[in-house]
Amino acid sequence: MKLKVCGIKENPEAVRALQPDYLGFIFWEPSPRFISNPPEGLPSDIQRVGVFVDASIPDILRQIQVFGLSLVQLHGKESPEFCTALQKELAKSQGDDSLKVKLIKVFSVNDEFDFTVLSAYEKICDYFLFDTKGKLPGGNGYAFNWELLKEYPSKKPYFLSGGIGLEEVPQLIRFIESPEAAFCHALDVNSKFELKPGAKDVPELKRFMKLIFDK
Repeated sequence: MKLKVCGIKENPEAVRALQPDYLGFIFWEPSPRFISNPPEGLPSDIQRVGVFVDASIPDILRQIQVFGLSLVQLHGKESPEFCTALQKELAKSQGDDSLKVKLIKVFSVNDEFDFTVLSAYEKICDYFLFDTKGKLPGGNGYAFNWELLKEYPSKKPYFLSGGIGLEEVPQLIRFIESPEAAFCHALDVNSKFELKPGAKDVPELKRFMKLIFDK
């Protein structure tokens, strides 16, 4: 099980010291965690994820170059056709397959979810991500019912997101030990580990990692 710390803006060096697997950067302008330029102390040894909401392909390609992104997280209403077009553009700019930028397609979940929508993205995207459906595309601060993932029909690895904090640790441990977590690739944390939007509470993150990953 891996960890992604999303919404990085102000203290990437401090977060880096904890050695999460992924750092997430939000390129959606209405977000209080929106970032336009790489912050000082941006670590080079942790994979960087760019979070986009219905952005244009040229904008995505530009941020991949500026931030050195390893993964692109599509958090809007991007169609399978859009994802295919993006993959083709990425292939043009990447000769070495080992440098391939991977795609994460996000799906918002509330009290129910139609898992049949995944099939159109199955061959296009490298990962799925399940987040809580709310007023904002992400960072709403509350979790959805993870038991819905008992119906997960795919073998594609996925990220689990949405309101994950210290209060959720007991149920999170139960989830990790359950069959529905078999294809859970990573946990994605954000708003519940902040001093303010974009500034992460490193001691709380450290405590969370110890409880989940050192148990």
